[in-house]
Amino acid sequence: MGVAFDGSNVWITNSGAANITKVRPGDGGNLGTFAAGVGASAVACDGVNVWITNTSGNTVREILGASGAFENSIGVGTSPEGIAFDGSSIWVANNGSNNVTRIQASTGVVTGTITVGTSPVGLAFDGANIWVTNSGSNNVTELRASDGAVLGTFNVGMGPSGVAFDGTNIWVANSLGGSVTELLASDGSLVNSFPAGPAPTNIAFDGANLWVTNSSAGTVTELRASDGSTLGTFNVGNNPQGVAFDGAFIWVINQADGTASKL
Repeated sequence: MGVAFDGSNVWITNSGAANITKVRPGDGGNLGTFAAGVGASAVACDGVNVWITNTSGNTVREILGASGAFENSIGVGTSPEGIAFDGSSIWVANNGSNNVTRIQASTGVVTGTITVGTSPVGLAFDGANIWVTNSGSNNVTELRASDGAVLGTFNVGMGPSGVAFDGTNIWVANSLGGSVTELLASDGSLVNSFPAGPAPTNIAFDGANLWVTNSSAGTVTELRASDGSTLGTFNVGNNPQGVAFDGAFIWVINQADGTASKL
């Protein structure tokens, strides 16, 4: 289950039901549930439309954010998981084909397919480049957003999954290592590594701190971005996966419960 904030509302994928729910952040009100494709997984917003990866269908579905109406379905690689928007293009991490698909958001045209590491799952944009977590090769690949050129590949922990940018550094949740790796975005060099909870899966930045979902523990860990220190660990639901910040609250999607926690 994925989650994203579009500037006004929160979008939550329901993979088992092949749909997506639009939620009003202030009171959690359900604003509608819309078809999202088979195996609806990660979600990203481009300011107008909402994009959803369909892991079972090897496609990305585009729906209109205002109404949830179907806009397009675009073929990508095998078992697409992570998704990100860079201001003009949608990027999709294809876990099963070890590559990333680049799609022009305005037209839905595929503009590139770039080979990365083994089993890519997570994506983040740093303002200039795209960072891809390769869960099978324990590293991250940096791609230039303008043309998809590979700028570097950098080792992190075991089973890297979620990834976030804090304005200066890249943070990677290592799902098999129980840790979070911090890299300097300017050159990919290692800044530090910090403990998280069991099976840290996804990560979000709130402007000051990082929030990490610990899928095995039913918790989220809050880390201070300035020094990586642990500020707290908080109980949520079972098997927390997606996490997002809406400008005021942190939203955590609990896959086993089919619920969302608001912190």
